[in-house]
Amino acid sequence: MTTPQHRIGSGFGATSTADEVLAGIDLTGRLAIVTGGYSGLGLETTRALAEAGAHVVVPARRVEQARAAVGELGEDRVGDRVEIDELDLGDLASVHAFADRFLATGRDIDIMVNSAGIMACPETRVGPGWEAQFATNHLGHFALVNRLWPRLVSGGGARVVSVSSAGHRRSDIRWDDLAFEHGYDKWAAYGQAKTANVLFAVELDRLGADAGVRAFALHPGGILTPLQRHLPTEEMVALGWIDENGTPLVRFKTPEQGAATQTWAATSPALAGMGGVYLEDCEVAEVATDDAPGVRPYAVDPESARRLWTVSASLTGVNAFTR
Repeated sequence: MTTPQHRIGSGFGATSTADEVLAGIDLTGRLAIVTGGYSGLGLETTRALAEAGAHVVVPARRVEQARAAVGELGEDRVGDRVEIDELDLGDLASVHAFADRFLATGRDIDIMVNSAGIMACPETRVGPGWEAQFATNHLGHFALVNRLWPRLVSGGGARVVSVSSAGHRRSDIRWDDLAFEHGYDKWAAYGQAKTANVLFAVELDRLGADAGVRAFALHPGGILTPLQRHLPTEEMVALGWIDENGTPLVRFKTPEQGAATQTWAATSPALAGMGGVYLEDCEVAEVATDDAPGVRPYAVDPESARRLWTVSASLTGVNAFTR
């Protein structure tokens, strides 16, 4: 398979921070949307983009919690450059309502970071019986980007960044059982959702490149954040992440380091003219079929990306590219 998945020599790495990759970049006058931009890596991304001058819209399922978290950043750091709105990615009616409100403002979108997500949750059904991780991590973002498409193209160029994970290695798309109706496995469901995030970027970039919209997917690295809320301590101990006292046993990134790759994807001049690729540690990842770092071939397969787009459009009833 011919692939653009090759390192470009970015000059950054696993320990780079969001502030470091933004050094010298002025985002004044630019508008960014960061889903989940009030917790974990999303909050750090919001802070970094706002401090660089961007106006950041944070759609949040927990609005009051979002306001409190953003407020703790301090007005002296982000000023009035962050606004909060309501959005539940697991509820299509909420996705449409947020999109309608935003579209009514007539503002262009320069950066969209799809950072919100859930991981390894107990079996949960949302909407018309969708598995919650696939619905929240993928379908909600799919519908949101398609609804906001007019404002992504109206400014003449934008970047859409999908926060995936090395967890995509746990599962390809289960074409015969997307909703895990025949036996639920929380880690396989997470893997499928993260693979979907990568395939979404591959196909969105193909569809949107001529209009100036480029898409990227990425693994932010291992970071202890509220994403682990569904994992009991004993499971994280069994995974070898922490000891019985909660002390990390492996080197995790800090939130500042974890947010670097998505911030780099959203803003780096080094990625100009590129798209549809999977990134990790502020670099374009190589394709890997073993346990080495990199992206699995099935996650960047163009035919699978087209197939998933068609399925997702059918499930959500939203497709900005219907002719």
